[in-house]
Amino acid sequence: MEYAMLAEAAAEKMELYRRDPGGWRGCRRTSEVSVSWRPSAEFAGNVYRGEGILPASPRRVWECIKPVAGGPRTEWDQNVKEFEVVEVVSDTVSVCRTTTPSAFMRIISPREFVDVVLMKQYEDGTMLSAATNVEHPLCPPQPNFVRGFNYPCGCFCIPLPGEPDRTQLLSFFQTDLGGYLPQTVVDSFFPASITGFYSNLTKAVKALKA
Repeated sequence: MEYAMLAEAAAEKMELYRRDPGGWRGCRRTSEVSVSWRPSAEFAGNVYRGEGILPASPRRVWECIKPVAGGPRTEWDQNVKEFEVVEVVSDTVSVCRTTTPSAFMRIISPREFVDVVLMKQYEDGTMLSAATNVEHPLCPPQPNFVRGFNYPCGCFCIPLPGEPDRTQLLSFFQTDLGGYLPQTVVDSFFPASITGFYSNLTKAVKALKA
């Protein structure tokens, strides 16, 4: 299946998840985000849902999270060490490689992910970044990284009517970290990682406004 079709399928999955409130179990809540999970239908793991309100316009939030070469994501997201666009498929679809640093007191070694990513804007101003894992001839597995796999995942930047300087960020993560990690490590890592994502993004959009 070609990259554009895989990207569209990932976006459709995100829209399904957004419309389906059933079965989510809360696992962590802070002042910035509520995190919940349910078993994934894509792989033998979980899909995680993060939802929070950010103190910035959807455009500012999007500037921080959009998956483009040279974007600020590597500056504020502690789980992204490098981000590169491997192939531009169209104006809205690209194949990207992301590397992550070691995490969880180095229990989780550096990972690399190769994904097809789609960016989409809706009539109400909502913006979506959706992705799923692919293989690409320019991205063979690297010796210093464990290859992980993102199953359909993404972020919605949703405008709040009457509140132009606030944005609902709804995100879905379902990642197979690869390697041989104890399930307890995986189950602890994702809620903490998502909480950190929202906390660091909140700081980033505040800095952008300053």
